[in-house]
Amino acid sequence: MTDAPRAERLGEFIRRQRELSELSMRQFADLAGISNPYLSQIERGLREPSERVLDAIATALHVSADTIYEQAGIEVHEEPESSAVEDAIRADPRLTGRQRQALLEIYGAFVAQARPASRPRRRGE
Repeated sequence: MTDAPRAERLGEFIRRQRELSELSMRQFADLAGISNPYLSQIERGLREPSERVLDAIATALHVSADTIYEQAGIEVHEEPESSAVEDAIRADPRLTGRQRQALLEIYGAFVAQARPASRPRRRGE
């Protein structure tokens, strides 16, 4: 469940930045690699984006995800991990927003699969 005031502040900030960039909702959603209806829900504070989606939105706005949280008045407790591979995907101008998002999701899935294998086993496992 989302924290409604937090989601509203975040959505309002994203909407204002999109409008300042003079991008339509459709154009911005394409840049961020998300659907137009999902962006609409985020901007209206109905949904809070995942870290991955927030990173894509931040990239489309040319700011960091921490900056978005900070400007929306949301305290950041920890810095998200970003690898050189993810940074390279986000920075490649030859990729569309959707291609970036797909590659980041695939990379994230591979990395997530690798993590449990390296985790030390506890007794009884």
